[in-house]
Amino acid sequence: MSTILSQLDIDVRWRDLDANQHVNNAMYLSYLEEARVVWLNQIIPDWQATGGVPVLAAVQLDFRRPIGYPARVRVRQQLNRLGRSSLTLGSLLLDAMDESRVYAEGEVVLVWANPLLGTAMPLPDALRVACESGAG
Repeated sequence: MSTILSQLDIDVRWRDLDANQHVNNAMYLSYLEEARVVWLNQIIPDWQATGGVPVLAAVQLDFRRPIGYPARVRVRQQLNRLGRSSLTLGSLLLDAMDESRVYAEGEVVLVWANPLLGTAMPLPDALRVACESGAG
């Protein structure tokens, strides 16, 4: 992975746990989503003004270890690929107190799309600049 774009710490909530008393694996995706939305909102506060929205096109996630409770997780997103209408984010889910504990890692592909037509459109300039500069 290359440029770090964002990092967000999230407290595990009791409701995130499953019957085995660790974080349900579906919540890992929710943590990644929350970090993406916070990051995108920092860059483009009004998505509708761009005429498009980010659409999740693909997710690949390798689970490394369970997350217990209580815990604070750190979601780190890095730019793996920048295309005309899409970007691929490398995603790490770490222990916020001990980054050597990796809970999951993978990639997320986002496509900027026209919500009315359901077609891809070029990434907004602000998003492209943020990705190219590593800002966020």
